[in-house]
Amino acid sequence: MKQLITIFVISLIAGSCTKPENSPTTSADSLFNAYYDFKLRINPIEATKAGENEYNNQVANYISDPYQKDLVENYTRFLNLLSKIDSTQVTPSQWLSLRVMRWDCEIKREGLTNKLVTMASPIFDLPTFELMPLMQIQSLHLYIPQLAGGRSVQPFNTVADYDAWLQRVDAFLPFLDTCMVKMKTGIKENVVLPKSLIKKMIPQLDDFIETPIEEHIFYAPIVSMPTEFSDADRDRLTKAYSSMISNKVVPKYKLLQDFLISTYLPAGRETSGINALPNGPETYSYLLKLSTTTNLSSDEIHEIGLREVARIRGEMEKAKAALGFKGNLNSFFDHVRKNKKLMPFTKPEQVIENFNGIHARMSGKLNEIFDLKPKATFEVQRIEAFQEASASANYVPGTKDASRGGVFYVPIPDVKNYNTYADEALFLHEAVPGHHYQLSLQQENKNLPEFLHPESMGVFVEGWALYAESLGNELGLYEDPYQYFGMLSMEMHRAIRLVVDTGLHGKGWTREQAIQYSLENEAESEASIIVAIERYMATPGQAVSYKIGQLKILELRKHAEEALGESFNIKEFHNQILNSGSLPLILLEEKVNSWIAKTKSDLNS
Repeated sequence: MKQLITIFVISLIAGSCTKPENSPTTSADSLFNAYYDFKLRINPIEATKAGENEYNNQVANYISDPYQKDLVENYTRFLNLLSKIDSTQVTPSQWLSLRVMRWDCEIKREGLTNKLVTMASPIFDLPTFELMPLMQIQSLHLYIPQLAGGRSVQPFNTVADYDAWLQRVDAFLPFLDTCMVKMKTGIKENVVLPKSLIKKMIPQLDDFIETPIEEHIFYAPIVSMPTEFSDADRDRLTKAYSSMISNKVVPKYKLLQDFLISTYLPAGRETSGINALPNGPETYSYLLKLSTTTNLSSDEIHEIGLREVARIRGEMEKAKAALGFKGNLNSFFDHVRKNKKLMPFTKPEQVIENFNGIHARMSGKLNEIFDLKPKATFEVQRIEAFQEASASANYVPGTKDASRGGVFYVPIPDVKNYNTYADEALFLHEAVPGHHYQLSLQQENKNLPEFLHPESMGVFVEGWALYAESLGNELGLYEDPYQYFGMLSMEMHRAIRLVVDTGLHGKGWTREQAIQYSLENEAESEASIIVAIERYMATPGQAVSYKIGQLKILELRKHAEEALGESFNIKEFHNQILNSGSLPLILLEEKVNSWIAKTKSDLNS
């Protein structure tokens, strides 16, 4: 893989040798603090995720012109300040963080100058398209209701919390107005979503419009209001939330749905990829750079994907043979999809219990390969019904003081057809030691500047989580041959992404071509494959980060094992990956290589 990835260096390696006027350490620390304050201001929901409660009443209208202008000015300002830091006068860890900061400023500013992209979303760190600001997944109009339900990161513990949410809803609704204005402009400029995605968005809004007030997700905090609230506060808040739903939320979502039906859907496009839009190919190149931190082209990533699909198919053939299945691999996919023995549940609670059982089985082995473990707890929850049909399993971190644990959300749209064959790999990815370990350790790390505590770079975050799936054998899992095949299927799913994402956005594939390619190469159900393909259509480039990041971590582990031989320590290797936050791949490689060199030097001294 070393020859495969051409790392995008940009100016990460370059640094000014000009000495700052103030003491270097103070300059670096004050710059980190200023950048963190800036990130909180522009990402108030991310601030809430981190437990910075003074932002709980705010929403950034991040597609508005003043907001984007502010970002360009500030990213430029921070880059100017970074150029005045002397690399020889700061600690190695500070210099690493400064280089990550430079990457973030440069890549985000570049996006703001793109005609299609505005910035990475303040919620999901995904590209946000100014003229296509809403989509069927990972979109603010769907995330706000998730916060409203009171089971996510928005706190509902005090009267002040309840009042802050009322203010946050008031700040959110104008964002929807801006979206509709931008989408009308998009219609004029032929920058619109595919019809297939718009069709999925329309029914998602039904629950927000048709549900009676006392059953509405925005009313949930009233149902679970703390008993210690005074009667006066309970009465006032009940009336305020009822009014907010009937007079603000329902009318705005109805307006949005009517707009989608009568104006936006008729203008939707038949094409599937971003390359069909004005400036589409250039935008896709940028998005691949943003998502992978490399200079890999669409064609290069496509070829990596084809090779990985072929390799994993070979491993699947071995797994199929071990299970004694006599048909071909595609017949085995169908067998796994339809095998009722792999669909044993009748109640959603049983799905949750199964994941908790997986955790219990592998917990005793964690000490064998990990030194670092987070303080934060986590729990498994069913994802909200309104987004279940179009959502994938996902993880939401807790607070950095560990007072609120992380949540592994599982979609269970049809429990009787819920297939368990990949649940062990899914748990390793989304929970332990995947996202829960990496993200919790990142935000609990007091040696990192606070701006590096939030989720950040997908190629690292998702690369680690996909790598975590490969640790199942070391953690006592995958004893069931179907679960081992499930791990291969999960890896295949990510390898397919390299092919279909670049196929859709780089080669002009249709939605149907991408669906068919997936059906031919993985055991996922057709319904889940359609959800996945439509996700890739909505978020070009993002899905390729998983496999590119995993391949780099696997490459670095192999290199360390070969270089250190019997002295290789898997715990220390994992420490090196996990103790510096999310890193661009060039910096991760440098860090691991430095550790290898120091370890060899210490052994020889």
